[in-house]
Amino acid sequence: MTDTGHVTLALDEAGIGIISFFHPSHNSLPGAILNELAHTITQAGQDERVKVIVLKSEGERTFCAGASFDELISIEDKEQGLAFFSGFAKVINACRTCTKIVIGRVQGKAIGGGVGVAAATDYCFATQHAAVKLSEIAVGIGPFVVGPAVERKIGLAAFSQLSLDATEFRSAEWAQEKGLYAEVFDSVEEMDAAVQAFAAKLAAYNPEALTALKQVFWQGTEHWDQLLVERAGISGTLVLSDFTRNFIQGFKKK
Repeated sequence: MTDTGHVTLALDEAGIGIISFFHPSHNSLPGAILNELAHTITQAGQDERVKVIVLKSEGERTFCAGASFDELISIEDKEQGLAFFSGFAKVINACRTCTKIVIGRVQGKAIGGGVGVAAATDYCFATQHAAVKLSEIAVGIGPFVVGPAVERKIGLAAFSQLSLDATEFRSAEWAQEKGLYAEVFDSVEEMDAAVQAFAAKLAAYNPEALTALKQVFWQGTEHWDQLLVERAGISGTLVLSDFTRNFIQGFKKK
């Protein structure tokens, strides 16, 4: 484990696979962490010992701050931009194609790509501190890669609100009302107890039935392997704009 962040997978006796990610900058996601996270989700889905997956981040304040600004500012051409944003596509598609149910645990704010990660889970728990914001258009990029996953969960109208009102957070209660979160709790302790109880319940169910049900949940998304990469190309081009570079440099000077 280093200060550059990490991803871990732990398996308990009940067959609950707990995938945790961490980055010291508010759990932002550089390319290396995105790729490792996607690989770990896929790996857990292929492990017969794993009955259900819990996806979480470490720390207390922020679930995920989205794309790493340090990495965004270092992108020099469209190819690098495509490669970086394809990392978010890989994580969403890993959750989508994983044969196991993925439970989200969102303890704090979810921003940009963090909203996409939460939306890619099959059932998501949160605390009252888990406000959401899609800040991409303010940065000059737009939520193109995470958009399909977010829209699938909360609908086009709510996705449009989040996308255009890019500087304002929506509360965890708003996110629950729109369908992003299944349940919202006052404390992390209450949420964790609920996550553990729900995961244990699912782990005892017929795994074949759960896999078949998950296929029903994600029906109609079979084209996402191509769609999300195409969307990554849009973001990968926009990140090279003067608008985006000036915004990020200004933000980092604050």
